[in-house]
Amino acid sequence: MPFFNTPGRVIITCNKRLTPFLKTEVESAGFGIQEAFPTGLELEININDCIRLNLMLRCASQVLYSLLKFTAHNANELYESVKEYPWETILPPDGYFSVTSNVLNESINNSMFANLRVKDAIVDRLRDLRGERPSTGSATDGAVIHLHWKDTEAEIFIDTSGSSLARHGYRKLPGRAPMLEALASATILATRWDRQSAFINPMCGSGTLAIEAALIATNTYPGLFRDNFGFMHILGYDANVYLEERGQLEAMILDEVPGLRIIATDYSSVAVEAARKNAKAAGVENLIEFQVCDFRETAIPETGKGILMINPEYGDRLGDISVLETTYSEIGDFMKKKCGGYWGYIFTGNLELAKHIGLKAKRRIEFYTSKIDSRLLEYELYEGTKKIVQDSE
Repeated sequence: MPFFNTPGRVIITCNKRLTPFLKTEVESAGFGIQEAFPTGLELEININDCIRLNLMLRCASQVLYSLLKFTAHNANELYESVKEYPWETILPPDGYFSVTSNVLNESINNSMFANLRVKDAIVDRLRDLRGERPSTGSATDGAVIHLHWKDTEAEIFIDTSGSSLARHGYRKLPGRAPMLEALASATILATRWDRQSAFINPMCGSGTLAIEAALIATNTYPGLFRDNFGFMHILGYDANVYLEERGQLEAMILDEVPGLRIIATDYSSVAVEAARKNAKAAGVENLIEFQVCDFRETAIPETGKGILMINPEYGDRLGDISVLETTYSEIGDFMKKKCGGYWGYIFTGNLELAKHIGLKAKRRIEFYTSKIDSRLLEYELYEGTKKIVQDSE
């Protein structure tokens, strides 16, 4: 199909507040951006370009290629417009497809009904033309058609990603309340880390932050952990294009980074074992120094260069508030006494608890984790006797 090489409207989606980091990724990959919005970006590129982005992006969720836009007041109008599209040029005869959607239309009180009408329209057209009903379902491991329908404006996309890019695919043992991989990547990209100096991660849990740091430092892109994408199930897909893009990215991986030390610790031996297994699945186990210990016993290299990054419990899903107040205070003491010369970062969804750290945050970077309003707090941890500024906010 021509659109594999013909530029069209592409929307790259991401979780809310990840757009600035996604924008940096896309621009670093050599692509221009038409528009940025709170949950993504708009580009003018072809599907072969989408192949590269699906392999590279750390902070994205889906890469959507627009097929048609139309006005639809209700489900019947939606059905008729979708049925008119030449789906026989998109979906192979022996293929499988599913439908996803983002719907805000007063005539629809269940987005699954909108999905069904889109699916019915495609099935009816292909059955009429080919004499057999295509295979459909809810799994996103084949071709994925996405509907965006707000008020009366509807748009149909090919979801070139399929399963969400926000989950990077290496994590076999998630642990308790794990951080989404795309969010972990974005928080690391938000820091001042140079990707060569120390990355210290106490309270590592299942290891997501440490593993993402290792992947970033070695130029290992998350799409390399996958072997199935939505674009592979569309007529006109050329596997050679995919293999060439994949080969180019694999050639960019660094086997070692001189001076790099990634240290991940947790008081739970179960968590550390899970983190170690996840790191092995990601191919970076040899780059991470794991240790079972209380966070205060974490070994801090004396170079004074690098970052300390902690994602402590914050009481919404895990932890007792009164105990956590003490923990946050002890984190502040630990950073002041043992981490001089480093930049410290605390990711939390509880700013009241953060006050107990007792340090003045230099930056407060906004994120969401699930639906929790969160912050990545940055602290400049001075060496020697330089005055420590208390946080009174």
